[in-house]
Amino acid sequence: MSDNKILGGNNMLLNCLLIVLLLGANFVDCTGQKGHISVILVGATGDLAKKYLWQGLFNLYLNEADRGHSFSFYGGALSPPEKAEGLMFDVLKSLQCPGDVTPDRCALLKDQFLRLGRYRQLKTAENYTALNQDIQNTMSEEGLHESGRLFYLSVPPFTYTDIARSINATCRPLPGAWLRVVLEKPFGHDYASAQQLASDLQMFFKEEEIYRIDHYLGKQTVEQILPFRRQNRKHLDPIWNREYVERVEIVLKETVDAKARTSFYEEYGVIRDVIQNHLTEILTSLSMEVPLNYSKSYDVLQAKLEVMNSLQSLDHSSAVIGQYQDYLMQVREELEKNSNFFTNTQTFAGVLVQIDNTRWEGVPFILTSGKALDERTAYVRVLFKDNSFCLQKEEKTGRAFCKRKQIIFHIGHGDLGFPAILVSRGLFKPKFPSSQWRETTELPLLHLFGQALSDYYVYRPVQEMDAYSLLISNIFYGKKETFVTTKNLLSSWKFWTPLLEILDRESPRVYPGGSENDQLLDFVIENGGLRFAAVEPLEIMGMEQKTNSFASIHSTFLGNSMVSNWDEQLIEKLAQDIQLAAESAVQHSGVFHLALSGGSTPLALFQRLSKHHHGFPWKRTHLWLVDERCVPFTEPDSNFGNIEKYLLQHVRVPYINIHPMPVDRNQRICSEEDLGTEVYAKEISAHVSNSSFDMVLLGLGNDGHTASIFPGAQDGIEGDKLVLFTESPGHPYRRMSLSLSLINKARKVAVLVLGKGKHDIVTLISRAERNPIKWPIFGINPTFGKLVWYIDYDALLK
Repeated sequence: MSDNKILGGNNMLLNCLLIVLLLGANFVDCTGQKGHISVILVGATGDLAKKYLWQGLFNLYLNEADRGHSFSFYGGALSPPEKAEGLMFDVLKSLQCPGDVTPDRCALLKDQFLRLGRYRQLKTAENYTALNQDIQNTMSEEGLHESGRLFYLSVPPFTYTDIARSINATCRPLPGAWLRVVLEKPFGHDYASAQQLASDLQMFFKEEEIYRIDHYLGKQTVEQILPFRRQNRKHLDPIWNREYVERVEIVLKETVDAKARTSFYEEYGVIRDVIQNHLTEILTSLSMEVPLNYSKSYDVLQAKLEVMNSLQSLDHSSAVIGQYQDYLMQVREELEKNSNFFTNTQTFAGVLVQIDNTRWEGVPFILTSGKALDERTAYVRVLFKDNSFCLQKEEKTGRAFCKRKQIIFHIGHGDLGFPAILVSRGLFKPKFPSSQWRETTELPLLHLFGQALSDYYVYRPVQEMDAYSLLISNIFYGKKETFVTTKNLLSSWKFWTPLLEILDRESPRVYPGGSENDQLLDFVIENGGLRFAAVEPLEIMGMEQKTNSFASIHSTFLGNSMVSNWDEQLIEKLAQDIQLAAESAVQHSGVFHLALSGGSTPLALFQRLSKHHHGFPWKRTHLWLVDERCVPFTEPDSNFGNIEKYLLQHVRVPYINIHPMPVDRNQRICSEEDLGTEVYAKEISAHVSNSSFDMVLLGLGNDGHTASIFPGAQDGIEGDKLVLFTESPGHPYRRMSLSLSLINKARKVAVLVLGKGKHDIVTLISRAERNPIKWPIFGINPTFGKLVWYIDYDALLK
């Protein structure tokens, strides 16, 4: 650091006198009677500090420089001064003054701020001891008394405890001066981790010394919610309740994705990132009982806590979740994961919250946020019940009474482009402090939620201020109502953790991102919960026909296309795919040849086809079996018996188009002498062009077998046989099966895998060497056709 900075930094009295002389601030106390404030920004060269925190500290100095306090500003980081000091001062030199500050005043105060700025390496406990000595030396040399110290920790939470220990041990202010320690989120990952972090901090700091910052509480519109409610109590008290409010929407949408932040997002996801904190804090401001003195921090925080404690518990149906399509690829690249890595991390979520009290019982509060969405915006929308009836044509009357009534707290961005509070003209004209908010009459030709801006009273801040500047000012003045106390934090995590534990085990709906999302993430309130409005988000991966412009959760498996969803939706999708393949084949050749596997897995599919696909071209369909157990058709183990029971009895397939495997010939079961395999092979050759089925449906056994080709058997995997007898390791032991070489001639092959019981084999084959003798499923490799895996979430992710 240069000598002039050191001199300028220490000579507080000279700085103050310069302000008096140049600006004529004759009311300024330059004797230091209000005391000295030391501000220490830990993490001074980080992104947050560069973008917001130094500017916020400079704005604090602009506002307080002529009010009697003296200041020093320390930037601290792990790097030694020769590496980081220059970086920090480059940031300080780029700071800007608000538009209402004159150029002369700006230049002077900016110069003073630079002189008051110092860099200190803060890596060890000894570094904090040296910092404390530096602060004491400054005050001793200048004859100042200490008013307080403000530590802003813009560092990862895992460092909080060590830093807190160092501050408490050697860097507390002198007795009588205040200490305020500011912490940035995340404040834990769940209830247990938040509780542990809170416990660690309480060993070193009192509750009144801790300022957990949620920058959304510094957004001007959010910060205005409680004053707005108080100042307009006359109009709001009768209608701010379940009798009049239809629902409340709290929304934060982002167009950016998580690229370059996937390591953070993998640990937290969208609910932990913004919903558990930002949106929940907004919810409490909207729904709490407004204290008589809303400027009294304790009363506000206690009212918020009461709301948190009255939230109804969440369950599986309370949320819908999504993940943008490129997220998995970004995680694999940034975290160096292999191609078998999958993740359930949510990048989109909509959550329905209910409040169990007399004011809000039954009113849905919808909290929604996501990345890679169609627009960047944030707002709160209070939508009132519409019980009016207007007889006259609206265009004739233009009466606001006839239009939907709502109050919108527009936090920022979006089409409107500025923070604002909008009240439907059919409700009331709101009151605002004129020095802070003004009515906007020159409005752009925009529509907001279906109504022209002219249908609202629109108010915006007289001067826009960034959130960190507002919150840093509140920290300076000790206004704790815009910060998160330990009790409120733990109450929030206690509410959210059970839902997070459920959702972390579930697979999100994948969405393409941006405008391509279309209606894919739209959801509806139903039976006390949420569900996506679009019930068929998937496409046939690798096949010609599509029912949606969007890919499923994972696009490939073992190098082939894959579709995945919950079992019911997956079965529905596969049934649609089979019908599409049938219609295509009939259109092309006049007939559809479908080979079906046995076992219990496809039974739900058979039922779906028979009950919901009335337009299926059954009369042009030939049904074949992939494999059959060597038992009479009347036995429960018979594959054909199950197909007959669950499918053929319910659809009209011509008798001559049904081709059961001839396991029961000449009153004998699977006798080599009866040549059943050769008979079936000749029947296939006679009916199926080039012995190439239009579609084959397979399953996957827990040992990796498919059809009835089991591990260790070369017959059926190699050779020219089309049909053969095989031996199963379990009862019934003898089987008849199509060979893999015949199956591989098919135009389309679908492998259906359902249930948690298949998770282990799915995981195993995703990592195993491709050895068809050991794992026969690896022998499925259509020569000219396409292979598609249909795997439900239980089997894929357990």
